[in-house]
Amino acid sequence: MRVLLATSADLPEGEPGAAALDAELAARGIDASWARWDDPAVDWAGADLVAVRSTWDYVHHHTEFLGWARSLDQARLLNGADVFQWNHDKRYLLDLDALPTVPTAWVTSATQLVAAVDGLGTAVVKPAVGAGGEGLVILEAGLDEDQAAAHVERGAVVVQPLVESVHTVGEVSVHVLDGRITQRFDKRPGPGDVRVNEEHGGSVRAVPTGDVADLVMRAHAAMGERFGRPVDYLRVDLLWWEDGWVVSELELIEPGLYLDVSPANAAPFADLVRSKIARSPRSA
Repeated sequence: MRVLLATSADLPEGEPGAAALDAELAARGIDASWARWDDPAVDWAGADLVAVRSTWDYVHHHTEFLGWARSLDQARLLNGADVFQWNHDKRYLLDLDALPTVPTAWVTSATQLVAAVDGLGTAVVKPAVGAGGEGLVILEAGLDEDQAAAHVERGAVVVQPLVESVHTVGEVSVHVLDGRITQRFDKRPGPGDVRVNEEHGGSVRAVPTGDVADLVMRAHAAMGERFGRPVDYLRVDLLWWEDGWVVSELELIEPGLYLDVSPANAAPFADLVRSKIARSPRSA
């Protein structure tokens, strides 16, 4: 069984903590290697399965990335290019009517941005195609159009209210692998920031699943309904908003497994890979 784990040029040996996943795959008789998604020399067609993992540079080359994903045999690509197409732009948050979410506006012009921020008073603004908190800013009411134009000159943005509980409760991330919850991580921002990403001073710790399991599995079921099949993997990010948990984002392309914080996600991800290969046409 040969598996290619797609990564980026910055992470040639895989995501942080990758050794734990490498070991679990090897223990299941799977020959796995990490390969750059944009390396033309890689024989993707020769793999029994392709798993997108640490391709975190795709946000700067999303057209090329989506084209690469579409070029693969979809039966042997975890989640699939149609899922990536939908999830790569945060406009997908407007499609989640069946789930409680942080109120979100998708904005393409300076005039729209001024109106959205004025309506909220204080707003979190981030690129519609982005990851890792890159480009996130907090804006106050009273912007003029020239100021607003600087934030939309590179493309669409999403505008959300500032969820103050991120400073006290933090953000919760829960992984669902092959239809079951595997781990929950609680994340807190660094001092003076709202971004929980470690590269911006945030912290991450593994905790019991607790009271979020029902909403997480509702999100998983909603994705199954949307795509007509269960998704192979999903990370649900949650915030506490107006006395309840709400979805802040769904990660269906390349959610980090936080293996460097806790290696416990390595075994269920390896089980997912083995199960998917067993069900793939090449194995039939």
